[in-house]
Amino acid sequence: MAHRYSRRGESHDDLVQVACVGLVNAVNRYDVQLGYGFLAFAVPTMMGEVRRYFRDSGWALSVPRRLKELHHRLGVTMSLLSQEWGRAPTPSELAAHLGIDRAEVVEALIAGDTYRATSIEAAAPGEAAGQVVLAERLGECDSALEGVENRESLRPLLAALPERERTIIAMRFFEFSTQTRIAERLGVSQMQVSRLLARALHTLRAGMDGTSAD
Repeated sequence: MAHRYSRRGESHDDLVQVACVGLVNAVNRYDVQLGYGFLAFAVPTMMGEVRRYFRDSGWALSVPRRLKELHHRLGVTMSLLSQEWGRAPTPSELAAHLGIDRAEVVEALIAGDTYRATSIEAAAPGEAAGQVVLAERLGECDSALEGVENRESLRPLLAALPERERTIIAMRFFEFSTQTRIAERLGVSQMQVSRLLARALHTLRAGMDGTSAD
């Protein structure tokens, strides 16, 4: 995610910090009762943080026609699948349904002028169409996590993580790799990946809250 948009004139490191603010925010706000997995919640939250960063810094995104058209198709597809499944589809599920690459889905969702969550038009799980939408449930970022100060505060927290934990964070939330795939690439068990991921997220959250991770 950060790599894709660093090619548009923004620092890759800055974008990673912005996306990580969204990641920590997702950790703090995720509720298993929403009815869908953490990754499906975290990715749009991170995307929203990146979009806010560009908006607040006055960066104008010129969206290619193909992405506008794809964004429209995604909106229709998300609404249909959300109604059918009772939850919002993930980027991978959208890609599989439309027969396109997941990277295209992610790019179109980020680039969409009105995009804020996995599906801003689809009703949230358990809600009738036209009532509470997912964007309303995701809401805006917590004020304690907004601004340059918070992005800067994440920089030393990320740097302080053990190298393997930083790698797992990057693979899971920026490359969208599954825990099984991460385990294969790192030569460890899926259980180890799960423990290391949980520990890294706990450390980041504790650091942002100013508490001990122990």
